[in-house]
Amino acid sequence: MKKRKFGLVMSLLLAAGTMLAGCGSDEGGSDNSKKSDLKVGMVTDAGTIDDKSFNQGTWEGILKAEEEFGVETKYLKPAGTTEAEYLKEMGNLYDAGYKFIVTPGFKFETAVFQAQDKYEDAKFVILDGNPHNGDYNPVVKDNTVAVFFAEHESGFLAGVASALELKEGEAGFIGGMEIPAVQKFNWGFQQGLKYANENLGTNVTIKAENVVYQGSFDNAAAGGQIAAQFYDRGVDVIFTAAGGVGVGAINEAKNRAKAGDNVWIVGVDVDQYEDGKYEGDKSVILTSAMKKLDQVSYDMVKAELDGKFPGGETLIFDAKNDGIGLPEKNPNLSDDTMSKVDEVFEKIKSEEIKVSSEQGDLFK
Repeated sequence: MKKRKFGLVMSLLLAAGTMLAGCGSDEGGSDNSKKSDLKVGMVTDAGTIDDKSFNQGTWEGILKAEEEFGVETKYLKPAGTTEAEYLKEMGNLYDAGYKFIVTPGFKFETAVFQAQDKYEDAKFVILDGNPHNGDYNPVVKDNTVAVFFAEHESGFLAGVASALELKEGEAGFIGGMEIPAVQKFNWGFQQGLKYANENLGTNVTIKAENVVYQGSFDNAAAGGQIAAQFYDRGVDVIFTAAGGVGVGAINEAKNRAKAGDNVWIVGVDVDQYEDGKYEGDKSVILTSAMKKLDQVSYDMVKAELDGKFPGGETLIFDAKNDGIGLPEKNPNLSDDTMSKVDEVFEKIKSEEIKVSSEQGDLFK
């Protein structure tokens, strides 16, 4: 298995505040005069295309490629999340001529393993997973690229930022499924809180009872209920890495903020500030632990169009190549907080600070 760091083309990042239209549609519908023969398809993971998180972030990068390069785009939502259901939709895309297929999530691992042999003239991008036949031994064929992110580094930055801004208080974590990508967000966040407490004069703690995995990525009602329990126990800020479950937590925070409570949410995957708005420009989103999903899906399409598709490789997006981080703009973080977070980010880049991707003595 080949593995390397893949440099992001930062000049191509979406301008702050610009969101591509058509996220809820079956096709992108761009009227751009540019036209490419490439047809780019995506099969959604658990949750919806507008989940404000993993699916949506990935899709927005594909839509940007449609806008800039004139590729055709389409996404399909499977009936469930089994290998057979994923394979069915990949087959439907392939039969319709969509031979560049993006699959967001580890659940696609065995399906992509089969598809990369069944559809040898297609290209596959799998995010947060490696193709395997059930034995977890990665097999990334030349028509496939596997992409991973250093979620623990992104979570660490969010933990440092939360501690610096709150100064003191209680934090919590709501995860979706207990899978590596979500766990790394959690463990990084806990390490970030600890680092700030030990080095930056803060006192924001987290308790085991306030670290919960709901078990899905689409149960918004459950997310709201868990968030309510946390806030009732005195938690001030909740980091949600849970897709639609996190949307429920955000809604609970907004309701409480409207009632005058000082509660916060740390968003995930994409900048969720807009989703946290409740009164004018006020938002319950303190910051967001991002991984550049949109940029990665866009870059993979561009690489294919340029004849540089990194087939057979496993790419790692981390602090060193700016593949993770906090939003460029964080209205709820002070300049002093952001200055210190930037210093921490540079220390992670230089490996002066090393963030562990393992649980160790951390909660869950």
